Amino acid sequence: MKTLIFAGFLSLLMPRTVAAQTFKEVDYTPEKTVFSLFAPNDAKKVTVRIYKEGLDGKAAKTVKMTKTANEQWTAIVKGDLMGKFYTFDIGKGECPGVFAKAVGVNGKRGAIIDMAKTNPEHWCCDQHPVTKSPADLVIYEMHHRDFSIARKDAKYPGKFLALTEPWAIDHLKSLGVNAIHILPSYDYGSVDETRLADNKYNWGYDPVNYNVPEGGYSTDPYQPEVRIREFKQMVKTLHDAGIRVILDVVYNHTYDIEHSNFQRTYPDYYYRKTADGEYSNGSGCGNETASDQPMMRRFIIESVKYWINEYHIDGFRFDLMGVHDIETMNAIRQAVDTIDPTIFIYGEGWSAGACAIPNSTLGMKANIPMMPRIAAFSDEIRDALRGPFSDDTKAAWLADGSESESLKYGIVGAIDHPQVDMTKVNYAQEPWALEPTQMISYVSCHDDMCLVDRLKASIPGITMDELIRLDLLAQTAVFTSQGVPFMLSGEELLRNKKGVHNSFESPDSINHLDWGNKAKYPQVFEYYKDLIALRKNHPAFRLGNSDLVRKHLEFLSVPQGVIAWRLKNYAGRDDWRDIIVILNANKTSSEVSIPQGTYTEVCCDGVINEQGLGNIQGDKVIVSPQSALILHN
Repeated sequence: MKTLIFAGFLSLLMPRTVAAQTFKEVDYTPEKTVFSLFAPNDAKKVTVRIYKEGLDGKAAKTVKMTKTANEQWTAIVKGDLMGKFYTFDIGKGECPGVFAKAVGVNGKRGAIIDMAKTNPEHWCCDQHPVTKSPADLVIYEMHHRDFSIARKDAKYPGKFLALTEPWAIDHLKSLGVNAIHILPSYDYGSVDETRLADNKYNWGYDPVNYNVPEGGYSTDPYQPEVRIREFKQMVKTLHDAGIRVILDVVYNHTYDIEHSNFQRTYPDYYYRKTADGEYSNGSGCGNETASDQPMMRRFIIESVKYWINEYHIDGFRFDLMGVHDIETMNAIRQAVDTIDPTIFIYGEGWSAGACAIPNSTLGMKANIPMMPRIAAFSDEIRDALRGPFSDDTKAAWLADGSESESLKYGIVGAIDHPQVDMTKVNYAQEPWALEPTQMISYVSCHDDMCLVDRLKASIPGITMDELIRLDLLAQTAVFTSQGVPFMLSGEELLRNKKGVHNSFESPDSINHLDWGNKAKYPQVFEYYKDLIALRKNHPAFRLGNSDLVRKHLEFLSVPQGVIAWRLKNYAGRDDWRDIIVILNANKTSSEVSIPQGTYTEVCCDGVINEQGLGNIQGDKVIVSPQSALILHN
């Protein structure tokens, strides 16, 4: 009889005192289902309950589990349980276990389903879109609801399926992005799936069931198969369009402790505590998980592998990666490489508070050299451009030309470069990236103000013309840097959030994309589109190797408020021999000296045209106020 695995923990677990073993929370066949649970040896009563419904109703059957090995409890339920629901209970409250793969509404009960029946047509032939180097990625960070909720022609506004609609794919392909970073899309706790008409909003950084898609983004959260099928349809449609899908994962904390699946199956095992016995709070959310515990480490690794194998995910963004230990992050990278080494892994190289283990052991930005082929966000380039995270009203290079060395550091990809003076870089005393592909280059993301709001907050009296010029200038720095470029969805539409700094639970009126801006500010979308195309068409902007960056990228002497560099000698085997990029943040034109030659302008005054906008001959150029000039010979 063929054994099918559903809603279970398909994992090599490593209990602290026994050898590694194959362990499944649910192992189904039509004749019987074997339930297994990692739980304390001294648990007084461990049971599994079977239900007909996913939320209400009494248990149809309650079965006592027996300890069969160290920290392993097992129960066998005879008969065909397909379509039924289940919970585990060790006396701390019922839950679907830690690795449910399908759940009922609101994720209270696990579900036994045939996962093969959730696959869309041609799913077996679906493949990761080809990416030779992370430097080739153009990442677009998106919240499902933000993107589609206000789109008048959307058939599935706010749902996974919105990303299967032609308008959505057409927009993304026209813009030119080739990787979608979706904000947390697993089952999270702050939205009641039985009351979706309430339109309660949340980013989703409050995990409940890590390995099941969020029901609020499905068309029917009551049917366990629907959210799974629709998520896969979304992935398949994006893949068919040549767009990779990156999942935002939040393994560093849970929605709470008391009601979490971790705590209800093995109290205190999965969480770190301080020396005085209090729960550590490196996440800033009331708890931090213990990635350094063998079973938690294995949980994260197997969860990542599951999303790749079952859902064909192409990359992972680790929320507060600085809470996870280095050994775990490297083990994830190694496990992923056995499946597909092109899967991209990056994260926030910081925590939100002090963790219970030393910073030297954690996935902090400073420790990126100890985590090969894992990238981190560069707050250096972000805050060099727009100002510090700690003060929305304080500006930086875009407004006053300050933090130029920090900007240069971001432009080279956070690597060691002879022309970057690290003593003048804002948040780093020494280079933390071994390769430029270990740095995420960005100026805005879901956190903090979006770019338009930040420019308004930090530059009093800014005009619309000036705002657009500085917006385009900021993104020119991001997309011509040697790091991996990343943008917040809607920036190409001149998005604003009405000045809200932290919109994690703000209503749609704050978070939605205003699609009318595409027609209102067509020059903004055109510039973003052409800027992305310029990067994709010219390997000089994405060398992907630190030695090549040091060899070919040379900064030029410039006046205050200007950054300029040359990508020389057919960098990256580019068709253009020398490329000069000049960014001028000043409110007046600036004269810049360049190597003597005859050049073709391809970016000038907020317009990009690779075929040429005009020719320049000599050793000096005039750069218009608050704009970029890009030349080649």
